[in-house]
Amino acid sequence: MPSFDIVSEFDKHEASNAVDQANREIQTRFDFKGVTASFELNGETASLEAEVDFQLKQMLEVLRNKLIARGIDARCMDIKDPVLSGVRARQEVVLKQGLDQKEAKEIVKRIKDSKLKVQAQIQGEKVRVTGKKRDDLQAVMALLKGEGGPDLPLQFDNFRD
Repeated sequence: MPSFDIVSEFDKHEASNAVDQANREIQTRFDFKGVTASFELNGETASLEAEVDFQLKQMLEVLRNKLIARGIDARCMDIKDPVLSGVRARQEVVLKQGLDQKEAKEIVKRIKDSKLKVQAQIQGEKVRVTGKKRDDLQAVMALLKGEGGPDLPLQFDNFRD
């Protein structure tokens, strides 16, 4: 029986490259001359550090653009509130990977509500969809990519016939 997996992942190496590019752009931008500002990537968390709050907003936009340019969907960014302390401002951006239980249940419910002849089951951080016809599986893909779909970057992996 044909099947595929629904996952939410990104290439960590591309994320690292995007953060490096953002650092280089901040160092060469005119509006950041003489300002101590930097990006740092620790695992799946990018730390933005600058002198004032409005610079963090500009840095966040630079990071978003660099991630998109490297093929990483900006919807995977979980932006935390900025922390202001004296002469420094810090902000954390968590790059979310994988589907948590709530999101996976939402996807399964949406598939079941569509009345397509497929089965969806949660397997850890992914959802496996199986059906008798390839057309039904492609209809599920179109359903999840379409309007009203989850606000997550979804990829469809492991398509088997």
